[in-house]
Amino acid sequence: MVIMDADRFGVSQLHQLRGRVGRGTSPGLCLLVTKSLEESPARLRLDAVASTTDGFELSRIDLEQRREGDVLGVNQSGSRSHLRLLRVLRDEKLIEQARSDGEELIQSGLSDYPALIEALKKLELDAATEFIDKS
Repeated sequence: MVIMDADRFGVSQLHQLRGRVGRGTSPGLCLLVTKSLEESPARLRLDAVASTTDGFELSRIDLEQRREGDVLGVNQSGSRSHLRLLRVLRDEKLIEQARSDGEELIQSGLSDYPALIEALKKLELDAATEFIDKS
């Protein structure tokens, strides 16, 4: 397969296209053709795709380049995010720890934390109101 102007495709698109060749007993070859300069973001993206066939690694590369999008909202684009200080990849361990701590807190019961219960009720109401407003 030859993909002309490969720099115009995203990481996952290239990975999906590349996955269409080499199935079965015959080996495949996928050539990514570009006129992009060697140090351009597009060329770096193509080099990353060429360096691995691991879909999880490619999704991580894509996330590094495009950012996480609006993980607290509904938009998928990486251009806007509700996150101000937190970055999904950089702060992965912190996010995992916060999730674990939150699960432990909920399992132990929230009766000792009335302010937290009220804050959660308000968040739930705000989310429901936002959903209705968008309908």
